[in-house]
Amino acid sequence: MTADVPDVPDPLESATRATRSLQGLSTELTARVPQLLEAMRSVGTGLELHSTLDRICETAAELADARYAAIGVVDEEGDGLSDFVTHGVDEATARRVGRRPDGHAGLLGALIREPRTIRLTDLTADPRAAGFPAGHPPMRTFLGVPIRVQGEIFGNLYLAEKRGGGPFDDDDAHMVRVLATEAGIAIGNARLYEAARQRERWIDGSVAVTTALLSGGDADDALTVVAEQARRLADADAGIVLLPAEEGGLEIVAVSAPRPTKALGVVLPPESAVVEQLLEGEAVFVADASTDPRMVSELTSVYGPSMILPLQSGGRVLGALATPRARGARPFTETERTLATQFASQAALALMMADAQRDRERLAVYEDRDRIARDLHDLVIQRLFATGMMLESAQRKSVVPAVREGVGKAVDELDVTIQEIRTAIFALQQGPAEAPSGLRTRVLREINMAAVPLGFTPAHRFVGPVDSAVGELTGKNLIAALREALSNAFRHAGAGRIEVLVDATVTLPDGSAGVRLSVADDGIGIPHGGRRSGLRNLARRAESLGGASWCGPGLREDGGGTTVVWEAPLQTRRPDPS
Repeated sequence: MTADVPDVPDPLESATRATRSLQGLSTELTARVPQLLEAMRSVGTGLELHSTLDRICETAAELADARYAAIGVVDEEGDGLSDFVTHGVDEATARRVGRRPDGHAGLLGALIREPRTIRLTDLTADPRAAGFPAGHPPMRTFLGVPIRVQGEIFGNLYLAEKRGGGPFDDDDAHMVRVLATEAGIAIGNARLYEAARQRERWIDGSVAVTTALLSGGDADDALTVVAEQARRLADADAGIVLLPAEEGGLEIVAVSAPRPTKALGVVLPPESAVVEQLLEGEAVFVADASTDPRMVSELTSVYGPSMILPLQSGGRVLGALATPRARGARPFTETERTLATQFASQAALALMMADAQRDRERLAVYEDRDRIARDLHDLVIQRLFATGMMLESAQRKSVVPAVREGVGKAVDELDVTIQEIRTAIFALQQGPAEAPSGLRTRVLREINMAAVPLGFTPAHRFVGPVDSAVGELTGKNLIAALREALSNAFRHAGAGRIEVLVDATVTLPDGSAGVRLSVADDGIGIPHGGRRSGLRNLARRAESLGGASWCGPGLREDGGGTTVVWEAPLQTRRPDPS
């Protein structure tokens, strides 16, 4: 037996008529009115959406004396279910059943296409039923009621297996419809609250990103903050930042993921349809990254719904931000897409401001270096030269051989010192575009740059074919690690002596050839309980390339100070993006 009870379009009128219909009925039914009122009160408490849905299921099951209850939330397209909340099905049974219904077929699909109250004495005999998957608990009696939120269908409330073996009757249908009306109001309030909380979280995330980018810290660390915030806010499986690559296309420069990944440094080719769309300032939304032909198959095979948004500000595309979810995860809602797009725009604006700020800081450093170079040339060298002439004059006048020999050695040392100062002046006056691109030169450039705030030049030594053996990706990350280690030594260690070693002849634990960077100092060491963010950054860089990073004793005789060791394979294989 089946019975379709026509719905009244107006929820308020439906609730009024359903309540009035209880008047004048049996004493047994009238006695259930307090239960209905208590159920309505229970449904209206709380503002968190998912807990509200759980509470509606539980309350409806108690009200109609049903063993099972569920709410199917209709997706934005209106042709399937985006969520399915159950009551009465334990976790073990849910695992046996497996994937929850998507609402594209069967009785649940029919209720989406034609939302109306339906009562069935045997749902397995209904022609619209598609059967149960293996492990599903048996169900026969059925009651389905649509839930409307502000006049629009939100989903359907399903009840099954009335206790005692009897069917759901008209009284059950009326009371559940009244409850569904109250549920619609409660869901509407919960959705408004959830939307407000969601916007607040995205705004807080934008503030965190802006602060990180404008803090003046390491640019790579700031981009990692962008990836981490995007992943958290989008409830994604990963957060990925891509910037334009030198050879064209987009390069992955920051990744936030729960598992180690080798995506860092991968370049998406410029001929990719996704890259072309992003560089034109258009967002890319993918239903399933593992099957979409536009995606990079090797990297995206584990991902499902994905958003890839251009980092765009002032008509200029600075890069892209990707937030893929795991395979089988729920798709991104329209609200999430809008909030993520706004977040990407804010991050792009902060990125432009950070670039401008770094340019100003870089210009200030160059101006300071130029001033120091002029002072060294005009003052120090001239004084040393004058001192040398005075010593040569004294040497000629001296009649004691030992004095003449000692003064001669001092003059020779002055000549060497003058040559070293002239070399330093040349390095200070040399712009980045004028310098060769070898790794050895880039290491020396970082050391000379660090000499200005340190007040002394760190000692350095190279072992092996540093320029020819170390790959570009490894070299790029080694320079970033060197910069981080020197910065820590200056800002935190209070070091008076630093030694830098770059060894391109080491063998890594897995037997592969590698390069090792060691930065040792005689500072205060790493304080107990101090911040470890810089060290974590070094370890993350090394691990992303298949290497490692750690700390050891420093240069003082008692082992005081710190030695930071960073190593990675000489040549890092980029995953094939095709």
